[in-house]
Amino acid sequence: MSPVAQYRDRRVSFLMSSVAISTTSPDAQAAPSGRSWRSPPSWGVILLAPYVLVFAVFVVYPVCYGFWIGRRPESYVTLFDDPIFARAVVNTLVFLIVGINFKMVVALFLSDFFVQQRVWIRWLAAIFILPWALPSIPTILSIRFMLNPEWGLVNSLIFRLTGEDGPNWLNDPTVALTMAIGVHIWKSLPFWTLILLTGRLAIPNDLFEAAEVDGASWWQKFRFITWPSMQMLYITCTLLSMIWTLGDFNSVYLLTGGGPADLTHVLATLGIRYLRLDQLSLAMASIVCALPFVLPLMYFMMKRLSR
Repeated sequence: MSPVAQYRDRRVSFLMSSVAISTTSPDAQAAPSGRSWRSPPSWGVILLAPYVLVFAVFVVYPVCYGFWIGRRPESYVTLFDDPIFARAVVNTLVFLIVGINFKMVVALFLSDFFVQQRVWIRWLAAIFILPWALPSIPTILSIRFMLNPEWGLVNSLIFRLTGEDGPNWLNDPTVALTMAIGVHIWKSLPFWTLILLTGRLAIPNDLFEAAEVDGASWWQKFRFITWPSMQMLYITCTLLSMIWTLGDFNSVYLLTGGGPADLTHVLATLGIRYLRLDQLSLAMASIVCALPFVLPLMYFMMKRLSR
C-alpha cells in the first residue's frame, strides 16, 4: 500500500472515531438542555412572568376578593331597598347619556376648529389642554372653593356687581349634579379633543380642497367628508369614555361629596359612601351592580374594533 493510501485510511478512521465519541459523550447529550433557556420561547416566559405576577396581585386578586365579599344575596336586597341606590343609578345614567354625549359632540367640533394652521389657534390649544394636564384634586377643589356661598369667588363677584348675596350653588341636587357634569366635561374635554384631532389630521386635505373648489359649505364638508372618515373613531371614543366615566368618582366626590343629602351620588361614589359607613358588603355590591353598564359597553367597543 502506498503512503498516500495509508494516510487516507488513517484519516478516515480518525474522523469516524471522533464522530462516535461526540455522539456518545454525556456532555454533548446534555448541551441542548443547557442551551434551552436561551431559546426565544424561554425568554418570552421569563420576561412575561413579572407582568403576570403584578397583574395577578393587583388586578385578579382584588377583583376576586371583591366578588367574594359581595357574594351574599342579602347585601343586594339591602342595597336595592336603599333609596339612595336608585337615585345613584339615575344620576349615573344622566351622567353617561347627557354628559358624555355632549362632551364628545363638543370635542368633535372643537377638533375641526383646532385643525386650522394659525398661530393664535396653536397658542389657544396649549391653554385649552391645561385642565386635562393639571391634577384632578387641586383643580376640582379650587372650583368647589370658588362656589362657596360665603366667601367663594363667584358669589363675591355677584355681590360686588349686584349688591345681593349669591345662591348656594351646591345646595340644590339638580344644580350640584349639573355642576359635577360640567366639571367632568371641562376636565376631560381637552383629552378627547386631542384624540379626535389626530383622526381629523389623518383625513387627506385633497378631499377638502376638492370640496372647496366645488363650492361646498362647511356643513357639507363636515357631513360628507369629516364625519364618514371619523365615525368609527368617534363611536369608539364615546364607548371608551363611558367605561372610564363609570369608574371616575373625582368629579362628583371632590365637588359635592355626594351631597346634598346624598342625592348626587353615582355608582362610583356610592361605594365610598358605604365604606365610610363601615358597610363593606354593600360597597362591593354597589360596585358589582355597575357591571351591567360596563359589560355591554365593552362588548360593543370590542365588536367595533374587531371589524
